[in-house]
Amino acid sequence: MIQDLLTDKRHLFAADVNTELRAQRNTSRRAVLLNGNLVNNAQTEQFGVSARVYRDGVYGFSSTAEYTDETVKEVLKAASENAAFLARHAGKGKGPHKPMAGGRILRAYDLADIEQRRYIEFATAIDDYIAKKYPDLLSRTVVAMSDSMEKLLCVSNGCDGHSVLPRSYLFAILTYPTPDGKPVELFTAIGGGDTFDRNFQNPEDCYAEIDKAYDKVRQKAEGVYPEAGNKTVILGGELAGMLAHEAVGHTVEADLVLGGSVAGPNLHKRVGSELVNLTDFAHTAFGKPAPLPIYVDDEGTEATDAVLIKDGILVGYMNSRETAERFGMVPTGNARAYLFSDEPLIRMRNTAVLPGTSKLEDMIASIDDGYYLIHSNNGQADTTGEFMYGVTFGYEIKNGRLARPLLDTTISGVAFDMLKTVDMISDDITWVSAGMCGKKQPMPVSMGGPAIRCRVTIGGR
Repeated sequence: MIQDLLTDKRHLFAADVNTELRAQRNTSRRAVLLNGNLVNNAQTEQFGVSARVYRDGVYGFSSTAEYTDETVKEVLKAASENAAFLARHAGKGKGPHKPMAGGRILRAYDLADIEQRRYIEFATAIDDYIAKKYPDLLSRTVVAMSDSMEKLLCVSNGCDGHSVLPRSYLFAILTYPTPDGKPVELFTAIGGGDTFDRNFQNPEDCYAEIDKAYDKVRQKAEGVYPEAGNKTVILGGELAGMLAHEAVGHTVEADLVLGGSVAGPNLHKRVGSELVNLTDFAHTAFGKPAPLPIYVDDEGTEATDAVLIKDGILVGYMNSRETAERFGMVPTGNARAYLFSDEPLIRMRNTAVLPGTSKLEDMIASIDDGYYLIHSNNGQADTTGEFMYGVTFGYEIKNGRLARPLLDTTISGVAFDMLKTVDMISDDITWVSAGMCGKKQPMPVSMGGPAIRCRVTIGGR
C-alpha cells in the first residue's frame, strides 16, 4: 500500500484556495498467447504524486514520479505558484469552491502482486484446453491480464481517501472457418473487478465460458448478413451498455456540454420514451456492488449516483466541482484522473440503462421480422449523439423466433431519436467492465443495460 506522506503536509495548504494532493500507483500485468506461442509478456508500474491548486477560477498543477517528503512539498509549492501565475494573467475572480462534506473514505487493501509466471501458466492451461478440444479452429488467442489503480488523496475541502481499484480478465479470441474457408472471429471476456488470484484460481472454472464462445463462433460461421435499413431490433445488454456510455454518456459530461454537446439544449426535455432511465452509478447498483466501485473522486467529492435520464427526460449531467457550480447542480464524484501525472477530468463510472419489466422471450416473440443483436467489438459517437457500433454476434428474428445467426455488421443512429422508439425493456441487466474509455486519458469504466427493443439503422453486406 502507498505510504501516507500527504496528511502531515496539510499545514502547508493556503487558507483561501482549494488544494488537492494525490499519490497514485498504476500497475498492469499481461501475458498473450497466439496459437500456443507467447507473443507478449509485460509488467508495468507508474507511481508518483501530484498537486492541484484552485485559485480565482483557474487551476495550477504539478507532478513528479518521485514520492518522498521533499517531492510532495515541491509539487505542492509548484502547483501553488502555477495557480498564482495563472490567476494574475487569466484569473476569473472566483473564490474557492463551495464547502463540501469532509472525512476520510478508506476502500483500500493490499494487492496480491502474484508472479508473472502465474499469468503465463493460466493462459497456457486455457490455450491447451482450446487446442485439444477444438482443433478445427483456424486460430486462437488467449490473454491473461490485470490492472489496478491505487490512490491516496488529501484535500483542503472535501473527503480524503485511500482506494484501490483492481481488475483482472481472461480474454479469448477464437477464429473459425466459414463453409467457403473465410475466417470469422469472436471475442469473449471472463473476469471482473478483483485481483487475478481471486478471480482465477482454477482454469477449469473458465471452460464453460470458452465452450459457449466456441459454440457461438461455429454458429456465426454459418451466418448471413442482415438486410440493410431501419429495422426493429432488440439490443442485448452489452449493446445497451455501449449505447449508455458512448452515445448518451459522453454527451452529458458537463465539460462536453460546455463544448456544445446535444445535451445542452435538451436539459429537462424528453430525449427518450417514458420507459428509458439512465444512471451513472458510483459504487452500488441494484443492491449489489457496481463492477468498478468509486467511493471518492480525485477532487475529494464523495461519490454518489448521477441520475441522467428519468422516465425519458434528461434531468442532469455528470460534473466536476467547477461545472456543478456553473450549472447549479450537486457534484456526484465524477472527476477522475488515470495517472498521477494527469489532472482529473469528468469521467463515467458505472453507466447503465435501468431494467424494465418485460421478459426477453416476450420481446423476441413480439417481432415478426427483425434482429436480436448481442455482442459488439467497438463503438463510436460524437457530441451530437450520432453513433455507430460494430455488431459481432446476433440472430435474425422471424415470426417471433430466433432464426439464422448473423455475420459482422454495424448499427447507427442518433441516440436521442433512437431512445424515443424504445417500447420494451427487459427485467435483467448485463454489465461489461473489461474496457477503457479513451476521453483524452484512458480510464477503466463499466457499462451495462437490459435488452431494449427499438428501431435503428442496420448495415447489410
